[in-house]
Parts: sequence; structure tokens; C-alpha cells
Amino acid sequence: MPLRPSRFHRSVGSFFLLVAFGWESSFASGGFSQTTRQFSGEETTPSSCPPPALSRLTRHTVAPGETLGAIAQKYNLIPATLLGFNPVLRSGRAPVGAVLVVPPFNGVRVELTGQTWREVAKAYKVRPDVLFEVNGCQRSPRVVFIPGVNWSPVGAAAQMLPRQSKVILSGYPLPDAPSESVVLLNYGYGVQPEIGKVGFHSGVDLAAPMNTSVLAVGSGTVAFAGVQGASGNLVVINHAEGLQTRYAQLGKITVKVGQRVNQGQPIGIVGVSGRPSSKQPHLHFEVRSRSNLGWVAEDPKVILLKNTQRAENR
Repeated sequence: MPLRPSRFHRSVGSFFLLVAFGWESSFASGGFSQTTRQFSGEETTPSSCPPPALSRLTRHTVAPGETLGAIAQKYNLIPATLLGFNPVLRSGRAPVGAVLVVPPFNGVRVELTGQTWREVAKAYKVRPDVLFEVNGCQRSPRVVFIPGVNWSPVGAAAQMLPRQSKVILSGYPLPDAPSESVVLLNYGYGVQPEIGKVGFHSGVDLAAPMNTSVLAVGSGTVAFAGVQGASGNLVVINHAEGLQTRYAQLGKITVKVGQRVNQGQPIGIVGVSGRPSSKQPHLHFEVRSRSNLGWVAEDPKVILLKNTQRAENR
């Protein structure tokens, strides 16, 4: 079954989503310069699309002393992206002399077996028209690039069910459940205020005073507690039913890897670390669900607003 491209929508949301893949100069040179063709309402043609992301892979030869984290940072990627494209790295080492495949941005490579663009987009929670564009408007590709999905060695898929997530993640990451007005930067594609470019924001930034306690929104096990690139001081908690929460750019971490935490337990404090998207003190908070290829970022506001309403009704 050939993959079917969808038609562009004339909403502001579509504008940000489509421009998101033209913010790098390499995309701009690939054909995103003619706005009238992009938003005319007509079906996109290959001539108005950038080259497929998988056609713009680069190569990197590991030099003595280089680490996986350093290489990822050099290309503005997370380590998981390089692990997904380069099995040689999955031992945890970067062998000197190994030639690595480096994609233009974070995501995973997926082989298709006849799915439509809409089916693939639904499975990975990505807009179908955006997915079509980032893959060069190909109609029937065998391999595609899925942006915004992190590779994971987990083999079995665990579907995220809204009802389960609301039960398992029943808390709030800050002591006081604030109103929506304290969200400094929402989840999804949009202009990143500190750099002035359009990009994907995998969580929400919640304003909070410095040294405010950061709380686990659900019971689980600490999978990561340390420094990781732009995330700075980062705590990752794995929960039941293939759910995960991330608390980034903390001022201090107060838990350790392997530690069991309960809902509402302090895990760190608000501070400034990594590369914050706002100068105002805040917590960068993410919710992810496990798939067969990685931890897929979800919109945290669905759970946060639900939990806020629950707290107000007590």
C-alpha cells in the first residue's frame, strides 16, 4: 500500500510545525524558501520539499579520547540518537577509529511494511504532513526518519493509555499546583525564546522560585540522576505501565540511580543548569511512554492540568 501524503492545513499550528524543519540552513537550502507553495493548500510536491532527513546523514570518525556524550554534544544530539543509528556504540564505549552515522537531528530510523503516513504518524504521535515533509515528500519509502523519538533497547512495546497515565502519574512536580499561566514554554514545535529559532520542545517549562522542591509525580524507580547535556542536572524516573517522567535543569539532585521513590517525594530543587530555554527560574518537566524503539515524548499538560483540577477539588 503506497504512503499517502496529507494536505497542508492553514492553521497557525501548521505554520510552526512545517517551519520547524526549515530552521537549519541545510533545510532552508533544500526548498523551504517559497512560503506560497508551502501554505497554498495544494498537495506538496517533491520540488517544494527539503531533501529527506536520511539523505543528509553525515559521518564521524571516533578520535582517541572521545566519548559518546561528547560526540553527541558536538552535533547537538542526545546520546540515544547515536546509539540507535550505530550499534557499535551500544556496549557503552566509542571505539577509536569507528565511523559513526550522524543524523541531522534527534529521531529514529524505521523500516515500513506498507503503512500509510497517517498510520505511521499515529503510531509515533507525529503530524502526518510534517512526517511527510521531513522525509522529502516520498510517496512510498521503505525506510523513514521519525523526528522526536528517542531510541531505546527495550524490545517490547508498552502502549500508553490515558486512563493509566492519570492514575499512575497522579501528583504534581511542584509543591503548589499552579495555574496554566506559569507555563513558560509549552510542549511541541514553536519558536524557542532564547535562540529565536523554531524547534521541538519535548516537555513544559514550569515557572518556580529558585530552590523550590521538585517532587516525583508518581511512584517509581530512578533510572538516571546526573548531568546530561542541555538537560543539565537531570532526574529520570521509570513508572509502571511503560511510563517515564523527566525533571531537567535542576539546581540540585537529591536522589540516586536505583532508588525507589514515592509520589510527592522530593527528588531535587529548582535551579539553573544545562541550557535553559528561559532566563526565569523554572522546572523542565517531561512525560514519556515506552515504544519498541524508544521513549516517546507526550504532552505533559494533559496530565498536569488533570492533576491540578483534582487538587483544587479536594
